[in-house]
Amino acid sequence: MSKPPVDPKVAVVVIHPDPHQAVEAPAESAGNLYQDIEHGSGTLFENAVAAQQQQDTLLQAAINQGVMQIYSIDTTAAAGAGEKVAQTGVADNLTDLLKVVEGLHKD
Repeated sequence: MSKPPVDPKVAVVVIHPDPHQAVEAPAESAGNLYQDIEHGSGTLFENAVAAQQQQDTLLQAAINQGVMQIYSIDTTAAAGAGEKVAQTGVADNLTDLLKVVEGLHKD
């Protein structure tokens, strides 16, 4: 089996690598590392802001629910108090009517 022909330019690159690559490789890898770190930090801050916005939304919803409950309790309490007053009036009227009927029976 014969080997496929190799371009002499490729053979030169493999045998004699470019000295600039050897010098620039550490700087390039450090630059890539710093970019990755900054990208991760940016994502971290983005997530923190998004979480805070969600917490603010939940806080507003909780406040709205609390205010709605306060208003509904106040209305319910007023309705209950009004009902008690109305029932008290009816009971007093029934008691008065009972006394009148008992008075009629005695006569």
